[in-house]
Amino acid sequence: MDQSPKIALLRWEKGKVFPALLQLETLPGNSTNPASYPFDVNMVYVEGANSDTVEVNPCQELLDKYIAICKDLAKKGVKAITTSCGFNAYYQEGLAAAVPEVVFTSSLLQVPFAQTIVGPNRKVAILTANVTDLKEEHFVRAGITNRDNLVVLSMHDQPEWGRMYSHPEEEFNLEAITDEVIGVVRRGIEVHPDIGAIVLECTDLPPYSYRLRDEIGLPVFDFNSLMGHMAMALNVHKLY
Repeated sequence: MDQSPKIALLRWEKGKVFPALLQLETLPGNSTNPASYPFDVNMVYVEGANSDTVEVNPCQELLDKYIAICKDLAKKGVKAITTSCGFNAYYQEGLAAAVPEVVFTSSLLQVPFAQTIVGPNRKVAILTANVTDLKEEHFVRAGITNRDNLVVLSMHDQPEWGRMYSHPEEEFNLEAITDEVIGVVRRGIEVHPDIGAIVLECTDLPPYSYRLRDEIGLPVFDFNSLMGHMAMALNVHKLY
């Protein structure tokens, strides 16, 4: 029986990840940490995938590389493709249209589901790594058509998290980031008390989901809730 991984994760080019992000990768729950999953995931480094081509300046060249890699992975028995950054939602439509495998590039794909379950009178909050990089195309290509009950919260201006952009060669104070995540969401709820669910865009944020759920008391969807859902749908992981 073939035991090779059925889900592949396209990650940033090896050697192009800043030390601060590498530190976050050590946390269970991070998308690129194998300990985050109770099943095997084929992690594939993609040349040319980095903070610029994924977050700031997405481009056709990277999409073409993604497509070529996915076609090769299909020959190895991979049934589904995901990625290591929520901003890859930009590539969702193009990649899904080009390959026959299931494609789920971003936790943002869960936003329409969250909007549906909280109903029209409550809001869904997206917590993103950096709102300045979250564009209209990400919403459109993730299938988010209803913006009326959507709130976007951002980590980019938090003192410790913000050092990812100002001092990427330095390490984080991980406990300070925990407090910042909780604080940003709490302040968002103070302004919008009708928030009924939260979706974490960033794949570096799931390590903080458990505490966020405990302290906020709302459903929190992240990359791992999406990965788990797909794993069960593909019979990669079973609950019973």
